[in-house]
Amino acid sequence: MITINYKTRNSLISKILEKENIQEVKKPSLFSKVLGNKEFADIYFHSGNLDADAIENIKNAKKVFVNSQTVHHELLKNFQENLDKVEVLYPSVNIEYKKPKEVKQAFCEEQNIDPKKKIIFFTAKNFKTSGVKEFISIVLQLSSDNYIAVIESDKKQITSLRFQLSKINVEDKILLLEDYPNKDELFLASDIFILPTHSKNFASNILKAMYCKCAVFVTATNPAKELVDVFAMMESPDDRSMQFKVEALLQNKNDLKLIKKQNRKIAKEHSLENALSKVEEIIATL
Repeated sequence: MITINYKTRNSLISKILEKENIQEVKKPSLFSKVLGNKEFADIYFHSGNLDADAIENIKNAKKVFVNSQTVHHELLKNFQENLDKVEVLYPSVNIEYKKPKEVKQAFCEEQNIDPKKKIIFFTAKNFKTSGVKEFISIVLQLSSDNYIAVIESDKKQITSLRFQLSKINVEDKILLLEDYPNKDELFLASDIFILPTHSKNFASNILKAMYCKCAVFVTATNPAKELVDVFAMMESPDDRSMQFKVEALLQNKNDLKLIKKQNRKIAKEHSLENALSKVEEIIATL
């Protein structure tokens, strides 16, 4: 029996635990901690901060999965040794893919938007750390009229943002959506996804947007940068070149189409099925 441990449960780990030969390691009791009889998993999925508990699990695991090269380098730096047991496994995408053109048409009819306009999308659980202020600054600087910006999140954040934006007239440029029932379809309907995030945790929404055939932009300090080209990287959340980059895509239909197609191809490599296959191959070697 192979045992696994992790910090955050996701769809991949749920799938892995469905296998008969795999089980989650038992959580240590207070008694076992005192006696030092803590049980360690054969495979550890590391994410988040490299705290004492993570270090202990990494040291004792036979295989360790991390979600980016950035995290891998962090481990090498902290352990100061070559960790051959560490494997990079990017976050996986597990959504139903539909033809973006058809989804966009339906969405535009629902929201009374001109379907010829390009949709520039932003969504996040935490607006402040994910750069909503910077996103709004970018889209409002655009000289083109061939776009509509869509911002989606929970009711609390949208209500607050709606109040802030009420002081300026942006209704024809920015559409605010709260608790949209099918967020995946927003990715499919969009043409460009911009995330000027301050967070250092892998922005999985970048991968989701790429899978849904969007052009993407993400800050160079976020590990998601590893999946995009130089053009798609923002030097900082308030990168002043963004206005010109987005304008270029809005004006050049062929370039936008090519980037969207390339992003989809890259993201398909990181489907849930492919991630599961990679993990199963490695488990077979233990």
